[in-house]
Amino acid sequence: MSSGTASELDPLTWTRETSQEPLEANDLALKAVRDMIKAGKRNQIVELLKRWDPIDVMQLLTRLRLKQARKLFQWLPANPSIKVVAELRPEFRSLLMEESTLDQFRDILAGLDPEDATEILNEFPDDVADELIARLPDVEDIATRGTYADDTAGRVMARKFVALREDCTAGEAVEQMRNEADRIRRIFTVYVTDAGGKLTGTVEVGKLLLAQHDVLLRDIMNRDVIAVSTDTDQEEVLRLARKRDMRTVPVVTGEGYLIGRITPKQLTRIAADEANEDMLLMSGVSGEARSDDTVFRIVRGRLPWLLAGLVGASVAATVVGSYEDQLAEAAILAAFIPVTMSMAGNAGLQASAVAVQGIATGALWSGDIVFRLLKEFFAALINGAVAGTLLGILVLVASFIVPLEAPERLALATSLSLLCVTTLAAMVGATVPIILDKVGIDPAMAIGVFITSSNDVLGVLIFFLMATSFYMA
Repeated sequence: MSSGTASELDPLTWTRETSQEPLEANDLALKAVRDMIKAGKRNQIVELLKRWDPIDVMQLLTRLRLKQARKLFQWLPANPSIKVVAELRPEFRSLLMEESTLDQFRDILAGLDPEDATEILNEFPDDVADELIARLPDVEDIATRGTYADDTAGRVMARKFVALREDCTAGEAVEQMRNEADRIRRIFTVYVTDAGGKLTGTVEVGKLLLAQHDVLLRDIMNRDVIAVSTDTDQEEVLRLARKRDMRTVPVVTGEGYLIGRITPKQLTRIAADEANEDMLLMSGVSGEARSDDTVFRIVRGRLPWLLAGLVGASVAATVVGSYEDQLAEAAILAAFIPVTMSMAGNAGLQASAVAVQGIATGALWSGDIVFRLLKEFFAALINGAVAGTLLGILVLVASFIVPLEAPERLALATSLSLLCVTTLAAMVGATVPIILDKVGIDPAMAIGVFITSSNDVLGVLIFFLMATSFYMA
């Protein structure tokens, strides 16, 4: 909770909103801030908000009208405004950021130490960071961030870390940590290098504090050091950190020289970014889509996926059309087409979702793939058998109410079609993400239009093959 110091501002406090629902307790402060913005009382509102926590200011901004939020954001001094931007969700950031704001931040970054400026840049969305870097052509150390590809370790790494040579003592290391306390807020691991700067080991802070002051780092360091290169995909970094239970991940050059680290905050952000991207891809939307996209960007991001779905649906329609004579002879078959397509789509989506999750979290190992696929196969067989049996029973029961020709053969054909469709769709859904991952394509793309369309086509084809073989033979 935060408040101002001036007497007329004392009643204005903000209660931290921990859920998506706004609190009525904040309505008074919200109305007062709106009135001050309308009245142009810049000094009063700055005096109030500069003492608030950035998260409280962020929540206030998101509850203001966009025009008022932009004006208030421009009024804020540099220091709190940067912290507020770091707390905002990407969609709100992009709405608030204007040319004047970018120019303001450019001037701020130009006056900072390169390491501090780079760390701040890592808090911004990539498009905003790139824009700021483009406005800082003379700041070489900051601009090097732009030399790394998007979504790589080099792009998100922090350049603040504690690194000491192997011949340093534990006492010297602790002293160095004290000296770095103001520059680096949280130190979990001390990195150990050789005389040339190559990473050779790590020492956890707890172990370092308990060691004798005169013991050398080379004698207590962990030599089984895990590091990533600057071009390592950030998703792979996250997977490695989870698998090895690492709080921070060191980043090295191709020759092994330590140049940065992925902090816990960055790991959390990567996890959120990857989860959001996978969710969009699974929905058949570009992973770069944002809620504030222009009409052109919305069309560009969604139309290719819709057209891909149209192609799949057209192929499925062609398959149905090729069995026109069978449909004319036995119109009852048309009633089961939606059932078959739905079962194929659902089975494929379930299997592919599990496969994508396993790949993303590192739970799916290369040596485990055959065993996992066998489990998916047998599970799909059981599911298909149960679903097919139930559908067959329903057909037989319906034959007592609605006159059906050869209900026993119809029940057999529909039951076998569901068994085959469910099994095949599950295997396609479980296999395609693994194949895509092996060739370097985001496996989340498999869950969208590709799995749905392919399984619709396979489902319809299998259904008519079973119908012609067992019902209309």
